[in-house]
Amino acid sequence: MIVDVYTHILPHRFFQELERGSPKLGSIGKRLRTVQKLFDLDLRFRDMDEIGDYRQIISLPNPPIEDIAEGEVANNLAIVANDAMAELCTKHPDRFPGFAAAVSMHDVDAAIAEVDRAVKMGARGVQTFTNIAGHPLDEPRFRPFFTAMADHDLPIWLHPARTSSMPDYASEPRSRFEMWWCFGWPYETTVAMARLVFDGLYDRHPKLKIITHHLGGGMIPFFDGRIGAGMEVLGARTIEEDHTKVLSSLKRPHLEYFKEFYADTAMFGGRYGLPCGLEFFGADRVVFATDAPLAPIPAHIQALDELDLDPAVRRKIMVGNAERLMKMRFD
Repeated sequence: MIVDVYTHILPHRFFQELERGSPKLGSIGKRLRTVQKLFDLDLRFRDMDEIGDYRQIISLPNPPIEDIAEGEVANNLAIVANDAMAELCTKHPDRFPGFAAAVSMHDVDAAIAEVDRAVKMGARGVQTFTNIAGHPLDEPRFRPFFTAMADHDLPIWLHPARTSSMPDYASEPRSRFEMWWCFGWPYETTVAMARLVFDGLYDRHPKLKIITHHLGGGMIPFFDGRIGAGMEVLGARTIEEDHTKVLSSLKRPHLEYFKEFYADTAMFGGRYGLPCGLEFFGADRVVFATDAPLAPIPAHIQALDELDLDPAVRRKIMVGNAERLMKMRFD
């Protein structure tokens, strides 16, 4: 059995509400509709059947609700999305055994209330993004959200958010050649993880479950030396503000906290990063994911097959860790 913990879907009812109430949607809406498997279940199920005993945990695709709506409009979009995903899970339990709830973090209290409601409808956690309309997740106003998720003991799916409006160079108005996506998204995830660690998130909530996309951003395992020993002099390179007491405020060596995150295998079938990520996070903290239908399912399975994993390790990645994270049985 395979449980794909990070796949995206665009329920028709949600998309209708999105077009009606989100003036900032622009051309993104047209692009989303070109990915037919986001909303055409027949096409989606055909791909799934080719894999065999395979199930998907569903969530909304990019863009974040917060980037395209505000206030009650944004809150309502989350409600409509969760109602639609819950309905899909009820209709197709053997396809979609659960979903990651959508929220608008513009209103943290409303987001917490919506998570409570969504969990009662079958959500196995919540998806949020690496920044909230340009605001970092370590802003104090977001702390109650993380407290609520720690109380639920259910995971947070952390999805990168970055657009071409963030240029590669200060001299240019926009990012070029889709570098904002290819390298910007891993960078976004890495920075969000670091900001949460240095803010003491895991000291406040030692058992909090956060699933980082693209195997910990794809950067954390590879740059363990820069993050670990390289950051032991945190503050020495900075004159604009005082960072010298950040590390001493943490209860453990800072690199250890990065291993508290969970990481998924959604690497577009890439092979070289998988062994690095598995060694860094450990087999108990890696979960199978593909980003389907935005990336090919078979390529991800093949990449893992080529590692020739121990059967017990493979089962953890493919289904066991998901069962433990989401407190479900996939029999």
